[in-house]
Amino acid sequence: MPGITSSRGAPPHYQRHPPPHPRSEGKRARIVEAATQQFAEKGYHAVRMGDIAVALGIAKGSLFQHFGSKDGLFFEVYKRAVRAFSKYLDAPGEVRAAGFFDVLRYWLVRTEHMLQEDWIPYRIALLGNYGTDLVLKREINRFLMAEDPYGTVNFVRFGLERHELRKDMDSELIVSILDWMMERFQDALLTAELDPGLFRRQGEAPERKEARIQQFLAVLQRAIGAPAPLPPRSSRQPARRQRRR
Repeated sequence: MPGITSSRGAPPHYQRHPPPHPRSEGKRARIVEAATQQFAEKGYHAVRMGDIAVALGIAKGSLFQHFGSKDGLFFEVYKRAVRAFSKYLDAPGEVRAAGFFDVLRYWLVRTEHMLQEDWIPYRIALLGNYGTDLVLKREINRFLMAEDPYGTVNFVRFGLERHELRKDMDSELIVSILDWMMERFQDALLTAELDPGLFRRQGEAPERKEARIQQFLAVLQRAIGAPAPLPPRSSRQPARRQRRR
């Protein structure tokens, strides 16, 4: 995804700090924990570093010493949230045995259930995807590409080994398509659940959600799925011969 090109090649200020001393890891963890709650409840722009410091009973300067800036603190919060998510291949064994697109359907159906179990990391993920500036979003994209927290690369390899994905398409392109389309479709499901008025005024029947998931998977399968094999030649309908006049 395109981003701002200023400071070409140089990481943001909050990534230029030396690695934290082991003795400060506990304090950093407490700060990230408190900041996670604040960002989830208030949103990115409404949170102030001073409020986090007051909640922890520490000096505001200590936050800047550890994270450099509010962006740096949120970046750590975002990474912690995303690392808590399951990977594609963490689906149950019987789902994996059913195939690549059955795994996708499993996670799509479970999207709202996962939100109900623990809404905070999903709220943080939504803020990182849509509620931050382009510089921070660029760093989030770099992190997602470098770490692959959802295990998309291994999942695509799984689909290729099962001959369920196209072999005439570059595998990295399939990974990118899957990441982009799944992220946005799940974000739509999550956003609709967090704020029903954003997409619908009077709710939505479960069968309609199921139909949307099925339609989404059908579109995705046409984009990256392997073509259906031709039936054996012996089972094909023989061509009709034209009658002689």
